[in-house]
Amino acid sequence: MAQKQDAQQKYVGIWPVMLTPFDEKREIDYDSLARLIEWYLAAGVHGLFAACQSSEMFFLSDRETQQLVRFIVQQVDGRVPVVASGHTANSVAQQVDQLNGVAQSGVDGLILISNRLALQGESDEQALQALQTLTAQLPTSVDLGIYECPYPYKRLLSDETVAWCAQSQRYTFIKDTCCDLPTIRRRLALSQGSRLHLANANSQTLLASFQAGCQAYSGVMANFHPQLYVWLYENWRTHPEQAQALADYLATAALAEHLDYPACAKYFQQQVGNFATHACRVRNSAGYASTFFPAAIDSMMRLGESLGQRVTKP
Repeated sequence: MAQKQDAQQKYVGIWPVMLTPFDEKREIDYDSLARLIEWYLAAGVHGLFAACQSSEMFFLSDRETQQLVRFIVQQVDGRVPVVASGHTANSVAQQVDQLNGVAQSGVDGLILISNRLALQGESDEQALQALQTLTAQLPTSVDLGIYECPYPYKRLLSDETVAWCAQSQRYTFIKDTCCDLPTIRRRLALSQGSRLHLANANSQTLLASFQAGCQAYSGVMANFHPQLYVWLYENWRTHPEQAQALADYLATAALAEHLDYPACAKYFQQQVGNFATHACRVRNSAGYASTFFPAAIDSMMRLGESLGQRVTKP
């Protein structure tokens, strides 16, 4: 695990939200998972987000989540930092147990889910109070983060919550799903000078958010072409025209997220030889191959490969 003193640069770059491969019986397929990890790393990603919504964490038992995260940490073996969530319970006591269980897996960062902090309709003040209560019961040996997960409902963080996270010096990572550039700019200002990093999940605002000072991307499209996101992150300053062309493609390609995700991403991973199946727990994916979605994904990938070859060549 990377050392604490490296935290200022640890939570930057491209962070795929990891898929969980299942076999035909919908049990975790660890052989496929090992291939997926190596595929991410070969693309040059800077970190991995395990046990998140893309991992179908709400459809995993606590035991499965802990085994999954422990496997990922061991497989990565310190090559990049790993953060994980698995924060799905309703009661505070169970949430504490879940989070402490994941913390013991060896992750660099433990990610809380914003919609677990308060019920839909409850106030931002209640959510912040719950966050403070949970934080006090989590080990100081692991960094903390928050994910504005859209399921079962999306709770965006208030400015007061972002400011508290920055000032606490416990929080290093926000997976930002506000999809709103003015809000991102405001959050960057609130976290300036702290250990807190924003990881934008939205491809449409990504380049502009980098230009505003955002230092990370953690979104679903890194399950399709992570190498393009890596290039954008590493080269947008020095190759602005190519970066704009690539960002325009990525913003459009990201609409594929609505083509039955995560089934579309799992089907793609099956086609490239990483996954044995495209089985999901979150939904029935049996009929996916008979839709027009695979052809659309194939077209998206061909366009990306062609553009990537032109944009990223020396």
